[in-house]
Amino acid sequence: MLIRIRSPDGMHRIEAGLKDTLAQLLEKLTPVMNAPSPDAIVLTRDVGGQNILAEFEQSIISLGLKHGDMLFATVAPSARPSVEPTSAQASAGGGSNKPAASGGAGSFVVQEDVDSQLEKDDGLIRRKRDTKFCKHGANAMCEYCTPTEPYDAGYLAENKIKHMSFHSYLRKILSQSKIRGDISGAVPPNIPLPLEDLDYRVKPNCLSGHAPWPEGICTKCQPSAVTLQRQPFRMVDNVEFASSAIIDRLLSFWRSTRCQRFGFLYGRYDRSPDVPLGIKAIVEAIYEPKQGWEEDGIKIDVESEDFDNEVKRADAVANACGLKVVGMIFTDLEPTNESGRVVYRRHANSYFLTSLECRLAAYMELKYPNASRWARGGHFGSKFVTCCVSGNEDGDIAVTAWQLSNSAMALQAANLIVPSSVPSKMCVLEPTKTRYVPDVFYKYTNEYNLPVTANAKPAFPVEYLLVNLTHGFPKDPNPMFHSDNPFCIKNRDHLHQVQTLGLLKRHINSAQGAPAMLAVVLADFHFLVYLASLDILGPNDVALIGRIVRDSANSVQLAEELLSSSGWQTLSLMLQEASDSDLNHSAAAGQAIDQHSTHGAPAANPSINNNSATSAAAASPWACRHCTFVNSPSHDSCDMCALPKD
Repeated sequence: MLIRIRSPDGMHRIEAGLKDTLAQLLEKLTPVMNAPSPDAIVLTRDVGGQNILAEFEQSIISLGLKHGDMLFATVAPSARPSVEPTSAQASAGGGSNKPAASGGAGSFVVQEDVDSQLEKDDGLIRRKRDTKFCKHGANAMCEYCTPTEPYDAGYLAENKIKHMSFHSYLRKILSQSKIRGDISGAVPPNIPLPLEDLDYRVKPNCLSGHAPWPEGICTKCQPSAVTLQRQPFRMVDNVEFASSAIIDRLLSFWRSTRCQRFGFLYGRYDRSPDVPLGIKAIVEAIYEPKQGWEEDGIKIDVESEDFDNEVKRADAVANACGLKVVGMIFTDLEPTNESGRVVYRRHANSYFLTSLECRLAAYMELKYPNASRWARGGHFGSKFVTCCVSGNEDGDIAVTAWQLSNSAMALQAANLIVPSSVPSKMCVLEPTKTRYVPDVFYKYTNEYNLPVTANAKPAFPVEYLLVNLTHGFPKDPNPMFHSDNPFCIKNRDHLHQVQTLGLLKRHINSAQGAPAMLAVVLADFHFLVYLASLDILGPNDVALIGRIVRDSANSVQLAEELLSSSGWQTLSLMLQEASDSDLNHSAAAGQAIDQHSTHGAPAANPSINNNSATSAAAASPWACRHCTFVNSPSHDSCDMCALPKD
């Protein structure tokens, strides 16, 4: 028999046996309503919730229920996950998340601050009085000057906005349910949640009576055919780097080695004034995890435990400063014969992101989902961005910003795609006994300007998975990390940038014990990550340092409090025993590299050559003395003639 269940999330249909008890019905309803346990569901016969069903051991038939009857279900408020922020989140200030408005469906989801702020905005686009068509007075309006919705097609086309913002897309969907204006209140219980992530996997726990996949499948549990097309919205509209020095320090690695580099972007989200209800990611720092580097690529083991632990240590420092991971960045640079120019490799006739990079970006977006109280699963899409530093059409170094569509995330989650040897093509995997692959199509316009639907198997263009973003720098930079003497960057040991206690001692001593100077010294993300990795300072001390970096107005008073703390006193005693000559030359080398990159100098670095000419030569490309082929610095033999280097 079929029992209909109406909940704040919408209508559910539960298949139950004639001998099933009420407890068994609640067990089937638990995963459908995303309830923590069957005991958390309150089942009633009427809308008001007065006639509660609590006879858990009785059968459905004995309760008087028959095929097609409707019951009403809610999740008990006391059983919902807690939305109270932790002490670390409470101390994080502006960059931390906060719970959505209480009451109604989705009230237990913790959203970004910027999402809660945009929900309070009506989103209307104000228009000035048209002198040609408006015939009314100053206090009246007509169709030519009334405010328009943020998703208005005419406005988007007039301002050349290719992708509307996420909150504009949300308002467009909610307008179908007659919900407009301020949506920061409780989610109306009489409408289903409008957002839901795409899922191209076989649905588990099918109630059609057949054996579970892969032994059985039916039209209800198998995914529908997939048609790839341009996503009309984007989760983030703009990427803003707080300072150009952030990019320069990343490029200093390439200028010194001619090899590529990868890093995570740490920052926060804020409103973007350029797009109606837009969101921008403000990048404050780049952290470079341990990686293998080559002239034509990088090697990172994103699924290893060591990689996760390293990123978690950086995340802890970022959270103390009110920041979080907002994306990733990598370089793809190759110098030309002309001095100061790089190869223009990524364009419309080749590719913007390779299929391998697209899959990595989709993997990262799945790892960092976007929380939304308007989504049925509590998450919708991702705000994770992907930036690439490569050459533009003028031969200059430029940054491009992208996101992968929700379809790309679903294809990656279902393990349906794999990179191909052609950078601009993504392959669709073949079905197996345990992998169901739905039909995948994509649309394009042929030479006769007619729309054509093509089969995406075995491969399709990666452009169907991309969403392009804008990027830039602020007019008046005010970065959070503004230390005058930058600390060396981790995982650059081969460039003589080694983080040691001796270097830490000299860096702290440069403040001369003055709170004001110490606040400036602490304003360095790489310095803070290394300081926290020593496990000398406690969580309260790290949180206090984060407040010093965040709150520039009260940084001096907070620095005085830090100097008098027990954790800092312990650190000072340990640094007194550290040797001043403990690889102190690394500081000079690191500082020279950063200054060298700021002025746009080429690869050779004289400060490194002066300190250690042999090591610097080993970190630079070398020409074979037999065939003159230029080889990677990590290779001991020639790639062309296979003869040894020396």
